Amino acid sequence: MTTRSLTRLSGLGLAAALALPVAASETKAPCCFNNPQYSGTCSVSPAKDETCKSILAYLNNPMAHGKAYCSGTEVRGHWTEVSCAKP
Repeated sequence: MTTRSLTRLSGLGLAAALALPVAASETKAPCCFNNPQYSGTCSVSPAKDETCKSILAYLNNPMAHGKAYCSGTEVRGHWTEVSCAKP
């Protein structure tokens, strides 16, 4: 193969790669939590690097601060994960 042929093949490979559909970003199901000191059910949509378990750990950590879960509540401890399904 000549250099010209290789260059052309490289260009075709790039064009083929660009034509592939971009995978849609996965959306995670919301996590829902209850607390006796919080009115209603708190629903949180986890970020890419979060899980319901990590959010629950944050809400139950008395030293945690900085995230605006559950309308920015400062209630810490006694959170439980509940179903998000409406009765």
